[in-house]
Amino acid sequence: MEITFRNATISDLNEMQELFVQTIQSVCKNDYNPDQIKAWISGVKNKKRWIEVIETQFILLAFFENKITGFATLKDNNYIDFFYVHKDYQRQGIAHKTLNKLEFEARNHHSESITSDVSITAKPFFEKKGFVVKVEQKNIVKGVEIINYKMEKEL
Repeated sequence: MEITFRNATISDLNEMQELFVQTIQSVCKNDYNPDQIKAWISGVKNKKRWIEVIETQFILLAFFENKITGFATLKDNNYIDFFYVHKDYQRQGIAHKTLNKLEFEARNHHSESITSDVSITAKPFFEKKGFVVKVEQKNIVKGVEIINYKMEKEL
C-alpha cells in the first residue's frame, strides 16, 4: 500500500472532520462508553477551533488512492494536538509513518521533546514508539469524564 503525504488546506476540513468522528466512534468504542464518545466527538462542531488548527498548526494528511487515511497536527513544533487514522486503515503502518514525519518536523525546529494528550486506545501505540506517561488526566467534556494521558518523548 503506497501512502502519500501532504499538508492540509481548508478544503480538506470536511473530510478530516468525518475521519475524526468515524474513527472515534469505531476504533475507541472498546475503551470509552457511548456518552464519552458522544462528548468527545462533539468537538467536531467547534468550527472556529478546526479552522484555527488548519491556519496555525503543521498538519500532515496521509493518503491512499486520493482518500485521507489519517491526519496529525503539530502545535508549536512540539505538541501533537490531533492524531487519527481512518477506521478502515488501522494497523497498516500509517500511524508509524505519520509519527516519524511529525518527529522529523519537531527536530527541524530544534524541539527537544514531543508531547501529546493520548487516549486510552492510542496509549499502547505511543508507548511502543518511546513515549512515556507523565500523568493520567480526567477531563470533563460536556459533563462527562474522559480519561487520557499526558505523554512525552525525548527527541
